[in-house]
Amino acid sequence: MSTPTDVQIAQDAADPAAVLTVLASGQWPGGPDDELPAVAGFVVSEFSPLAAALADLCLLGYFGSPPADPGRGERTAIVLASSTGDVGTAAAVARAVQDGRRVPPLLFYQSNPNAVAGYIAARWGLAGPVVCTMPTGDPLTDALASASLLITDGDADAALVVVADAGLAGPAEGTALLVGPVSWPSARAGGTESTRLGTWTPSPGERSL
Repeated sequence: MSTPTDVQIAQDAADPAAVLTVLASGQWPGGPDDELPAVAGFVVSEFSPLAAALADLCLLGYFGSPPADPGRGERTAIVLASSTGDVGTAAAVARAVQDGRRVPPLLFYQSNPNAVAGYIAARWGLAGPVVCTMPTGDPLTDALASASLLITDGDADAALVVVADAGLAGPAEGTALLVGPVSWPSARAGGTESTRLGTWTPSPGERSL
């Protein structure tokens, strides 16, 4: 999965106000021993913890500890794309039904990708639109196109793009990008340099999100 680092995403590059750039990014895994942090309320599947970890890796490097500053967070959308979807949750539900067992209620909640997108939005104070897609083509290309449409239509000023793949076979992996106008500072200029989850400890209130 290729990750753009300094690209113009908007279609009308002749208009400086319409040019978007990658402000911050995060990638999972960062190393062979990385383990996804657990997220309260999400069980069995790695998909939702992966999406949440990717969002943290990206946004910690830009805003510092959550939430984002209100001026930017209120105008930041979330685009979550995946080529696999949450197959872990789907498989767990299918096994329970096949075996005649009670399906845990949490699985119904987390089977909708909007659930983890909402968790990310609440944790980081992102109040823009939320879009979840499962494209047949390259998920990053599709997600960036969706983000560009949201921004150029005026629904948001920036977008957190999360591409997460957590299939039944193979490692959980993905990329997150914060894309926005060139008038916003980049992570190198305007945010913190830390993008490792282990360097940040949530407060008791933040743990409850």
